Amino acid sequence: MMELMRSGAVGEWSWRRRLQMAFVVIALSCSALASAQYVDVLSRAAEPSPMAVRGLVNGLAQAGSRVIAVGQRGHVLFADEPYESWRQGTVPVSSDLLAVHFPTPQHGWAVGHDGVVLHSDDAGASWRLQLDGRQAVRLIEEYFAEDPRGVAEADAERLAAEVAQFIADGADKSLLDVWFDDELTGFVVGAFGVAFRTEDGGRTWVPWFHHIDNPRGLHIYALGAAAGNLYAAGEQGLVLKLSHDGHRFEALSTPYAGTYFGVVGSGDAVLVYGLRGNVYRSIDDGQSWEKIDIGVVSNINGGTVEDDGTIHLVTQTGQVLTSRDRGMTFKASVMAAPMSASAVTVRGDTMVVAGRRGVQSQRAPLSPRNDES
Repeated sequence: MMELMRSGAVGEWSWRRRLQMAFVVIALSCSALASAQYVDVLSRAAEPSPMAVRGLVNGLAQAGSRVIAVGQRGHVLFADEPYESWRQGTVPVSSDLLAVHFPTPQHGWAVGHDGVVLHSDDAGASWRLQLDGRQAVRLIEEYFAEDPRGVAEADAERLAAEVAQFIADGADKSLLDVWFDDELTGFVVGAFGVAFRTEDGGRTWVPWFHHIDNPRGLHIYALGAAAGNLYAAGEQGLVLKLSHDGHRFEALSTPYAGTYFGVVGSGDAVLVYGLRGNVYRSIDDGQSWEKIDIGVVSNINGGTVEDDGTIHLVTQTGQVLTSRDRGMTFKASVMAAPMSASAVTVRGDTMVVAGRRGVQSQRAPLSPRNDES
């Protein structure tokens, strides 16, 4: 009996040992496969692809009469009127790009994952890397190495913790939006309150998160100019306005505690929009806000304003919401080919919408040139 028990024990031990060894072999094989397949997106240029125009596109901008689109794997697309034929720009990285802004017809900036900031001086045809997550970590370390940079003593401990966290996170810095006032001065913002400012066209960048009233490090999703001010918006009801002296983003209070994805303005009105169809409007520089009933409950992911003040918003479920009264009321229509939309822009009679299935062009709804009423 003892011999049988020993034999069974040995058999059980042998079975368990073989199983453990099998798991080790599988783990090593997966690790080797992952290593073989790993690609440093910061060192690999975006690949030309005829399918880029049908892939995920996250951001749109106008560069004069040209429209620029940015999306996954570092893809940048550009098209001229009538916005039906899209070409692909040359990009030195293959990180996913999330937003783009052109303050002039020639000069523009795009941002995305891995702390990427790209600059173009030829209307989006070619791009140069100005900043990435690895460089951002070094900038933060060097900038705060010697002193707290004028931070109030009460905030010094929080700032030290934020700096330590940014450094610990390494290169994984998602930049979610970019805005430039001209060819020289601009901001990039992103996840966990990360922010940088440049005053020399992106040749140098300065950490700026200590100039922002965002003690919880909330994600900042959007920047937008409206009614003579620059605003920022983000998660958990975060809305900020750049102070008149340009030295700080100051927190504003709104009635909504959910996430805002964007900011637009028309005349004296500024609107913030986001989750579940929430739109809030202010006509007193953000001191008070009124909820606008738009009749939909889908997430509003993108917005644009025409030169005549017409506002267009696009939703996750493929609706276009248009206002011709500075955001007091909206009329809903459906995209020509409905898709989950992330951005919109209008040039002339053409609306360009970007989203999960690439870019599409259609006739702009409810503009003075083709009013349905």
